[in-house]
Parts: sequence; structure tokens; C-alpha cells
Amino acid sequence: MAARRLNRAAGTLAASVLADSAVEHYRGSFKNKAMFTPLVVAGLTLAMSLHGTADMRPAAHRARDTSYLLAAATGLLGTGFHIYNVRKKVGGFSWQNFFYGAPLGAPMAILLSGLLGFCSERVRANGRQRPHRVFNLPAGETVATVTALGLLGTTGEAGLLHFRGAFHNPFMAVPVTIPPIGAGLLAGAVLNGGGRTRGLARWWMRLLAAMGFIGVGFHAYGISRNMGGWRNWSQNILNGPPLPAPPSFSGLALAGLAALELMREARDA
Repeated sequence: MAARRLNRAAGTLAASVLADSAVEHYRGSFKNKAMFTPLVVAGLTLAMSLHGTADMRPAAHRARDTSYLLAAATGLLGTGFHIYNVRKKVGGFSWQNFFYGAPLGAPMAILLSGLLGFCSERVRANGRQRPHRVFNLPAGETVATVTALGLLGTTGEAGLLHFRGAFHNPFMAVPVTIPPIGAGLLAGAVLNGGGRTRGLARWWMRLLAAMGFIGVGFHAYGISRNMGGWRNWSQNILNGPPLPAPPSFSGLALAGLAALELMREARDA
């Protein structure tokens, strides 16, 4: 069921945000109490996504709807906070502050989680009606567009941080090359809609999902290369490559697969 796939996608993104914001905001000593907000909201969104994944009923759920909208609002507000954080530093909007200030694109992950979760509830609200629609727009095409834009934004964030690391490992080019191709394939599926295009996009989304989880291993290896390695984990987890970040690509890939399924159902209806 596409709606449950979207719940899983939203939950994967929420889990990534929960772990990543916990580490990054702990490193910032939670000096602003608002820094606890994404932890609470991401935890709630994850719980609601798990609930939706287990829920077989073809109907929207008010509590899930509310939590997903809250996640989307948190992402927008968080982006504003991060922009302000970078702007107030000496030098304002500069490469130095983009590299070491609050990551501008990070809050967008919880925004995407909320949007995808909200779309999942709209698909459920359609019941057995085909084709599914979101705000009177085709559900598959809408989710595919959101996912493609999310892949491009997440690629930009990864590219900035990997550029800071001087791409010293050739594999650091993977998350800035494979996801944009996936975004293009989703766009092609929306504009063209041919079976061959959708089939290639489906395989590419599976590759992206695997890339996200494999990326955790590469980041773990990056942490091990810091002084003291994993024996000094309490410091190196804070200063090394972020372990929870790569699965955000997996969450978007799951959303892409759900979008392709919705498009197939619409064309078969």
C-alpha cells in the first residue's frame, strides 16, 4: 500500500532528524532551549509514522495529520533559526559560516518528513477511490515532485559538507551524483510517464535507498580515522562525519518508490 510506504519514508526521515539533531544540538550545549524542539517533534513524527505503517485502515488519522503538520511547521521555523544563526556570525553569509555554522538545509528534513506523512494521510483519505489525489492534484506526481526537490536539497547539503572535507575520499562524490540523477528520473516519470522511464526510476530509487544505509558505514569509518578512533567515541561522534545523516537519502528513496507505485495505480485505473 502506497500510503504505508509513505509512512515508512516519513518515519525514516524523522529517525534521521531525531538522531542527527540530538548529536548536533548536544554539541551546541542546547544553549537555546528551542534546540530541544526538533528532538520532540521528530520523536513524535517517528511514533506516528510507525503507527501509520501498522495501520491497515484506508482512512486518515487526525493525530497523525496533526503531528505531520507540526513537523512541517517545525522545519520551516528551524530553517529560519539556522539562517539567523549563520547571519549573526562575524562575516555573515560567508563560506566559513556556511561550513561551520548551523547547517541551513538540515531542518528541511523534518519538513519533508511532515509533507510526506501528510501526503500519506491524504492517500488514505481517498479510500478505494482511484486515482488518488492530494489537494486535487495527482498523488503520484505530487509526491514525486516533492521527493525530487528534496533529493536536490539534500544533495546540496551533502555537497557543502563534503566540499568542506575536500572530497578526500572518492566515495564522497557518490551522494552528490547519484541523488540528482534520481531526481531527474522522477521528473522524467512525471513528465513522460512511460513504463521504461518508471522502471529505471524504480531501480534507481532502490539504489538510493541502499546508498543511504551504506553511507552510515562510510561515516563510521570516517569517525574511526579521527584521533583515538572509536575508543574516543564520545568526542569523535561529535566532531566526525554525522552518522545519522545518510539515511535521509533512504527515506526520500522510499518516498520515490511510493510515488511510482501511485503513478502506476493511476494509469492502471
